[in-house]
Parts: sequence; structure tokens; C-alpha cells
Amino acid sequence: MTSTAQAPTPPPSEGRAAHPDHLGHVIFITASAAMGGFLFGYDSSVINGAVEAIRDRYDIGSGTLAQVIAIALIGCAIGAATAGRIADRIGRIRCMQISAVLFAVSAVGSALPFALWDLAFWRIIGGFAIGMASVIGPAYIAEVAPAAYRGRLGSFQQAAIVIGIAISQLVNYGILQLADGDQRGEIGGLEAWQWMLGVMVVPALLYGMLSFAIPESPRFLISVGKTDRAKEVLAEVEGQGVDLDHRVAEIDRAMRSEHKSTFKDLLVTGSRFRLLPIVWVGIGLSVFQQLVGINVAFYYSATLWQSVGIDPSSSFFYSFTTSIINIIGTVIAMVLVDRVGRKPLALVGSVGMAIALAFEAWAFSADLVDGKLPETQGVVALVAAHVFVLFFALSWGVVVWVFLGEMFPNRIRAAALGVAASAQWIANWAITASFPSLADWNLSGTYIIYTVFAVLSIPFVLRYVKETKGKALEEMG
Repeated sequence: MTSTAQAPTPPPSEGRAAHPDHLGHVIFITASAAMGGFLFGYDSSVINGAVEAIRDRYDIGSGTLAQVIAIALIGCAIGAATAGRIADRIGRIRCMQISAVLFAVSAVGSALPFALWDLAFWRIIGGFAIGMASVIGPAYIAEVAPAAYRGRLGSFQQAAIVIGIAISQLVNYGILQLADGDQRGEIGGLEAWQWMLGVMVVPALLYGMLSFAIPESPRFLISVGKTDRAKEVLAEVEGQGVDLDHRVAEIDRAMRSEHKSTFKDLLVTGSRFRLLPIVWVGIGLSVFQQLVGINVAFYYSATLWQSVGIDPSSSFFYSFTTSIINIIGTVIAMVLVDRVGRKPLALVGSVGMAIALAFEAWAFSADLVDGKLPETQGVVALVAAHVFVLFFALSWGVVVWVFLGEMFPNRIRAAALGVAASAQWIANWAITASFPSLADWNLSGTYIIYTVFAVLSIPFVLRYVKETKGKALEEMG
């Protein structure tokens, strides 16, 4: 995944602008929590470097390979669906620690599988950890960040995800060099692809250690009656000048007044099955974000480039450069989303992605010469792939989650966001599971399909998506 669910924003408070001497501590706390986002990005994309080695090691076809790659998304969906309830019962910090353990166990298990089903099992465990991290990180950051800095600190999670993607590709590239360009080359008794999957244990352990160095969320502490400790944490993040009794009462009052939305709230009045139009718009945004094929760039790019004749070493390098482009695009979106607006960015992204994908489809339609694309088509394919990732990152990669966090009325926001996020995981699974077989059928045709979805997203945004820039959450109806 290239994006993550945003927690509902807590009510604003006049007393939540952090004192300058506390801001460094708040940044440390936020960055520590965002390590979950780093692992989210790392674990999601590290498999890119192992795809062809797994195919060769277990002698499997594209359909079976796709299921092994995509099966982690089942764990993602379960982890995301259950993380909120787990966090409300045992706390945000304990949830982070469980996630860190699962990331570490998954890394070791994936690196040392004794059979294909064993590898698939460890990928589900890693997916569960991803799902947890996608929910807990944003929720915790929103609950500890002072209001004056919440937007910027909240962006740490998305930044950590794209950095995790890039670092995973850089590490994969470095390991491949140690193995003389052979994904199955031995390093210290293990094959290169096993090291790629196993190295994630390092950031997982770091995440776990950092979780012991940051405080529990004041919101959770108040919910379980630990008001004295909640005051201590509030003093840490907001400064001693804050009226702590008032802040505790304010948070407690806000929690008591919250409406816990359910699926029934998403239905048209008097209907048992018809969803509200605004919910369908949220589902549409989530689905279009995935159906343009973005995760092919992060799960299969090394395989893609090798299939058109690029050597493994270069294919891993191009996977890393697209990850850097992803970071650049994400930064651009973070800078422009509140200046330009969400809808204009989405439209620009759709147009840019459609053009780039069309050029990729054209390039891949050429006949291979000695197992390679002709020089012109090869250059066009590489440039277009980077342009596609850039336009996705500066638009749909960020604005979809901004839209989903803002567009729903307060009374249905949590439930609607959950439905939209589930739709995104399902669409992600569909693209991930289908790509190897579609590529075997017709690589150019596959990219034509992604191009069509990018084109269709334009009238969808124009007709159904309303701008949310500058509007209070209470205005959404």
C-alpha cells in the first residue's frame, strides 16, 4: 500500500498549541509511532525483490505466484478491521508492540520457509501487522499531537510509508549486488531473496524498542480511568502552562458525546440494502485509487522490467528510482493539498496517470528483439512508469485519504471510512492477484485496462466528488 487510513480528527481545543520547548519531544513521539508506517511500506513492497526467485524456487505458475503475493492483503484487511477494537481494549502502545512482534516473526518466518504454504502463512501474519499499523499509527498521532501541528505531524505516517517503500527497494538492490546479481545467489548460507525478506526484522525490533520510549495516548488513559497519568502525558506534549484539569474534562466530554456509527447508519432511510450516495462516492474513490494499477509498480516492478529484457540488477535499481519519485510526489501533494485543493489535484493526477499508462501500453505492445524491448519503446516504458508514479503520488496517493477523512458527515464518518478502506483492500487484492496472469496473457492489454480506469476516474471526480478544502467537518452533509 501507498497510503493509510486517517483517524477521525479529535475536536479542536484552544489550549493545544505546543510550547516550542515541547515540540522536539512531540516530534520524537510522532516519528516513533510513524515507524509503524515505515514497516507498512517496507513489508508491502519488499516482496518485489523476491517474486522471480520464489517462482523459480518452488517452480510455480503465475496464478499460484499471484496468490502467494496477494495473500498478505487478507491479513491486512483483518488487521485493519480489528486493530481499533484491540487498541480500545489494551491501549495504543500495546497494539504497536504486538504489531512489532508480528512484523519481526513474519520477517524471520518468510526468510526461512520450508514450503510454499509456509511462506504464504508468514505473509498473512505480516499482512495482519500492516493492517494494524495502518490504523494505530494515525490514531495515536492524532491523539497526542497538539492541534496547531496536527496536520503536519499526521503527515509523518504517509511520509514514513513511502520512505519504507524506497528503503526496501534500496536494501533489495544492495543485497542483489552482494549476490552478484542473482536473486537465488547464496550469501552466508541463505539465498538473496531470503535475506531481502529477513532484513525487515531490524526495523521491526527498532519499532518495538521505540514503543517502550513513548507514552500511552491521553485519550486511552482517560477512557480507563488513569487521569493522573493522562495529565502527565498532556503536560509532556502540550506544556505545563495548559489547564490540565480542563483538558482532561474536555477529552472526557468529547468521548462521551461521540456517536459510534454502525453499518445501519450508512443505509438510505427505510432501506435495508441501499447505501447512501456519499458512501458510494467514498467507495468509488478507494476503488479507482487501486484499479489504475499502482501497486503493480511496488509489488511487481522488478518482475515487469525483467520480463521485457532488463537485467535483474537494473530492474532492482529502477524499482528504487520509482520509489524515490513516489517520495517526491508525496511531498508535492502535502505542500499543495491545502493550497490548490483536493479535487484539482485528483483531476491533474488522473489526466497525468492516463497519459503515462497509455504510453506504457504502447511501449509494451512492441515485439521483443532478442528478449528485449526495442530501444525507443524501452526508454518510453521507463520514463512513463516514473511519470505514472509521480502523478499518482502527487494526487490520488494522498488526496483520497484526505477526502475520506473529511467528506462524510460526523454521524457516519467512522463506519463509512471503514467500508471505504475495506473496498480499497479488496481492489488492491484484485489487482495484485490478477497481474501475473494478465501479464502472461497480454502485457500491453493489461496496461490498457489500467489506462481505462484512469480515464474513467476523471468524469467520476468531476460529477460526484465535492471539494472539501476549507470546510469544517461539521459542514459535511
